[in-house]
Amino acid sequence: MSSAAHQRQPHAVLIPQPAQGHVTPMLHLAKALHARGFRITFVNSEYNRRRLLRSRGPGSLDGADGFRFEAVPDGLPPPSDDHGDDVTQDIAALCLSTTKHSAAPFRELLVRLNNGMPGAPPVSCVIADGVMSFAQRVAGEMGIPALVFWTTSACGFMGYLHFAELVRRGYVPLKDESDLTNGYLDTVIDWIPGMEGIRLKDIPSFIRTTDPDDVMLNFDGGEAQNARGARGLILNTYDELEQDVVDALRRTFPRLYTVGPLPAFAKAAAGGAELDAIGGNLWEEDASCLRWLDAQKQPGSVVYVNFGSITVVTTAQLTEFAWGLASCGRPFLWVVRPDLVAGEKAVLPEEFVRDTKDRGVLASWCPQERVLSHPSVGLFLTHCGWNSTLESVCAGVPMVCWPFFAEQPTNCRYACAKWGIGMEIGGDVNREEVARLVREAMDGEKGEAMRASATAWKESARAATEGGGSSSENMDRLVKFLRAGCDGAS
Repeated sequence: MSSAAHQRQPHAVLIPQPAQGHVTPMLHLAKALHARGFRITFVNSEYNRRRLLRSRGPGSLDGADGFRFEAVPDGLPPPSDDHGDDVTQDIAALCLSTTKHSAAPFRELLVRLNNGMPGAPPVSCVIADGVMSFAQRVAGEMGIPALVFWTTSACGFMGYLHFAELVRRGYVPLKDESDLTNGYLDTVIDWIPGMEGIRLKDIPSFIRTTDPDDVMLNFDGGEAQNARGARGLILNTYDELEQDVVDALRRTFPRLYTVGPLPAFAKAAAGGAELDAIGGNLWEEDASCLRWLDAQKQPGSVVYVNFGSITVVTTAQLTEFAWGLASCGRPFLWVVRPDLVAGEKAVLPEEFVRDTKDRGVLASWCPQERVLSHPSVGLFLTHCGWNSTLESVCAGVPMVCWPFFAEQPTNCRYACAKWGIGMEIGGDVNREEVARLVREAMDGEKGEAMRASATAWKESARAATEGGGSSSENMDRLVKFLRAGCDGAS
């Protein structure tokens, strides 16, 4: 490419919150834009840069032609536990620290990118994670158009957007701890646009506090409001899945780009071996589980269990899940992160491991999209993080849901009550309920209805990303807007 062409090439800088559930969809978006002619600078935290080098090996961050990686510090001290650098950092501490400590290094990076990196065009836009609005602010101060990418569902984002109103109307903070168990959380909130029938318990979980100064209540609520000042809002969802909420959001955010499911665009963005090798998993993937799935004789027979990158359980909860899986009678693939148990190494009962060794496989991490799309997998026992939920939708796999925090209860509500593809494990977990729900989902009438709904939503997701589909058209709108310098286009 000539020097003049380089100067005309759009150059997008993308910066995710440094947690797995944010890195993954931001990387999908980066690949999709790269395939459409953008130069990409992808900004990890220095901590996650080390994790990626460990999990994916030397050279994994070399990038590709027109796709490079940079890193900025997050300001947090190194972890002090036994897992070293191989853990998800405390989310509240991470939110506060990046806001305070990452802005100046990010500004320095933008200056460096604009001042003559050999052959590189100047930065034409910044796409900041929705909870990294310091990057949105820095870009604005430098005259660089900034959009925000909220990696949540549309319904989750709408919940965060109404934190301040919930406080103003007196629903939040809770009066005392008893409100967590006395039925108060069943209160229906009938005034949030596009979310008919939503209950307090379905709103992102940071409202479940008695402290008006709670860090996450104020931080996430504030970051949602900051999105109003961005040049556009990007969501990894598609219109048909969350139509009522998306329509309501468009009344506030006319430049709303629903471009999900993003993995479909990333897969279509084949860019040779170099780009294909770029990945964002912060733990080393155990691909041997795919060979085990290949060996399963019966399609749809396997229960896949993964609680994501942040959920932590107690030893007692881990044990209940284990014995629930043992007694359900189904083969299972269970991802057990080393840091799954809060404050200690996750260790399963020896008797459980012995009793299930012929039909159960344990992995520390896995290529989840490939697992969910494998014909042997028939059910997903999940925390209902948005990436997991959307991947399950795309694979047509029903869910048994055990939401942990943040907008996971919101996603769970929609999966169970709106989309008909999930059943929820209520409250604290017990082995009898785990076994009962797995059996019902795999063999019962409810499970049959869930599979039919899941198949329909799978087809709907595929159609959204194909030519003429809602997300395909929104991706085209987004690219046009970014190429026009974020002025005069929509």
